[in-house]
Amino acid sequence: MKITVIGTGYVGLVTGVSLSEIGHQVTCIDIDTRKVEEMRKGISPIFEPGLEEMMKKNIAEKRLSFETSYKKGLSQSEIIFIAVGTPQKNDGHSNLEYIEKAAASIAEHVKQDAIVVTKSTVPVGTNDDIKKLIEEHLVSPVNISIASNPEFLREGSAIKDTFHGDRIVVGADDDQTAETLEQVFLPFGVPIYKTDIRSAEMIKYASNAFLATKISFINEISNICEKVGADIESVACGMGQDKRIGSQFLRAGIGYGGSCFPKDTNALVQIAGNVEHDFEILKSVIKVNNNQQEMLVDKVLNRLGGVTGKTIALLGLSFKPNTDDMRDAPSIVIANRLAALDANIKAYDPIAVSHAKRLLPEAVTYTKTIEEAVKDADAVMILTDWEEIKQFSLSAYKDVMKEAIIFDGRNCHELDEAVKAGVEYVSVGRKTVVPGTK
Repeated sequence: MKITVIGTGYVGLVTGVSLSEIGHQVTCIDIDTRKVEEMRKGISPIFEPGLEEMMKKNIAEKRLSFETSYKKGLSQSEIIFIAVGTPQKNDGHSNLEYIEKAAASIAEHVKQDAIVVTKSTVPVGTNDDIKKLIEEHLVSPVNISIASNPEFLREGSAIKDTFHGDRIVVGADDDQTAETLEQVFLPFGVPIYKTDIRSAEMIKYASNAFLATKISFINEISNICEKVGADIESVACGMGQDKRIGSQFLRAGIGYGGSCFPKDTNALVQIAGNVEHDFEILKSVIKVNNNQQEMLVDKVLNRLGGVTGKTIALLGLSFKPNTDDMRDAPSIVIANRLAALDANIKAYDPIAVSHAKRLLPEAVTYTKTIEEAVKDADAVMILTDWEEIKQFSLSAYKDVMKEAIIFDGRNCHELDEAVKAGVEYVSVGRKTVVPGTK
């Protein structure tokens, strides 16, 4: 089918490229001329393993193109995906400005009957507003159907998730629209769940809120484990073997970040508030996550007796490995607090430095290697579990640090490994390893 995707951010670009890969004729629209010129060359504006290779393949096979013009991009579209950003406002509500602009552009330029599919994460009821806006401003006499198709992509594994996901959710209020979209997605070979539009909108928020709840829950358990002498990894393993609970999202650490969980949890609290429902559990989840990001700094302060004038090395800056996304990354909170305490901060990340420079304090010094970051540091803080950082042996820290003191916010190493290496190793929800003690 002839498909247009409006927006080439993380969701839009992955969606457009993947749809072209299964045989559809896809045009992606973005108003950023420079960005479009780069994408036409097969250069991705985001870091996502496997994406550029798939872009280049489908551009060469003439199934994938990029446009800045809505007139060209929408002229023959049968299905139009809206995949623009819905950033969080200061009050927690979703900013729908870009959604509204996309809807207005569709109304102006669409020339034939089409299905408009909202891929962006939007509050429940937004699709109804999109339909009304488009119909009120249509220039051509065409019929528009509306559908919701929330995304469940994990940054760093989005291509895998697209072709091997748990489900594809299609929200539509008429059978013909739902069946058409089912045919569009069928080549992915992923189970398709069809429901009404408002339920589809809520599924996205409810899913992310539940996963965020699991993360905050296990982090609270980890804090108790430290106080009672239990090991969080053993506890999580024992819990995860219960099929009702499952093992995923039970890894203790310094909390969640990224483009989805922080924004979606806050938005769902606001959605609940709009219908006079106090979502107490989710408010606590958000509070716990915010506290967890501060926890590792508190451990450093307690151990060193303050950080003024001391050198702290931060390893990993992106909110998770295999992405350059810095949105709500714990490194932002941690670096800002250390800078406020007049610490000397050195930082290393294999991918995210260019984005980090726009968000972290100016005082941060960036290095090109792990060794350079940790050399002569008073303490190391592991903030992102990049494979490169996990593979850096604990014994190697002893060779370049004044005294090997490591604060691991992602539990990258085994305690036995720390004992053998003879380093001081502080992790989350586990016993602290101190050289020379049992």
